[in-house]
Amino acid sequence: MKKLILFSAIILLASAFSSCVVLSPKKYKALLARQDSLNTGWSGSQLSNEELQNAISRLQRDTANLSGKLNELNGKYNEIDGNYAKLRTNSSSEINKLSEDLKKREQRLKEVEDVLRKRDEASNQLKEKLQEALLGFTKSGLTVEMKDGKVYVSLTDKLLFPSGSIVIDEKGKQALAQLAKVLKEQPEIFIAVEGHTDSQKINNLGQIKDNWDLSVLRSTSVVRYLTEVEKVPGIRLTATGKGEFQPLGSNANAESRSKNRRIEIVLSPKLDELYNLIKK
Repeated sequence: MKKLILFSAIILLASAFSSCVVLSPKKYKALLARQDSLNTGWSGSQLSNEELQNAISRLQRDTANLSGKLNELNGKYNEIDGNYAKLRTNSSSEINKLSEDLKKREQRLKEVEDVLRKRDEASNQLKEKLQEALLGFTKSGLTVEMKDGKVYVSLTDKLLFPSGSIVIDEKGKQALAQLAKVLKEQPEIFIAVEGHTDSQKINNLGQIKDNWDLSVLRSTSVVRYLTEVEKVPGIRLTATGKGEFQPLGSNANAESRSKNRRIEIVLSPKLDELYNLIKK
């Protein structure tokens, strides 16, 4: 552009000389002013051009940075998309697995419920048989009831033993004989014999030191009678003594203490089937 301006000035001068026209001072000043204006415009255009070049460079750098960030974001998006796809696949597999596990548990629960129902039915039948077989002893303090799927036959000490004794009397033997008939017909029943006492201290009973001794010895007397005399298999029986620590009453008076002195025969059906289900 500078060359253009110089060329224009030369043409103007050439024209002036070629025409042999003598410029007046006014026209000469106008020409100089015109030249200064052109020079100023050239300088301004040069400055604007520089600024544009700088702006272009900045835009190119920004574009390159944005392009890099866009590529990075695309990479992260692809990674997230891949993880999401995997998660959906895994979630579907996990949901299917959980659904199968739930079905298996529901089936096991149904099987357990069936076993418990059969147990309760068997216990109720046993209770009815025992109530019928032992009906004649209910007035002597014998009771039969069912709790938690087990049948409890409770015999007061006056039905089985003389006062302070561990030797079963004749009436007690009759009750145990009737009980044994039913038990021998029910080979799948476990038999736990528990001795209980009141809280009164033991005095002058020779080898019997305290209520623990009395409860255990009375329990073992019943077990021996059932196994040795009535031939109930010993493998089905256990003998335990609870002493005074599981009373039915308060021990505050003679009547309550009489209820606490008892033998409880706890009958429970075998639960092998239930245990096998639980272990699965």
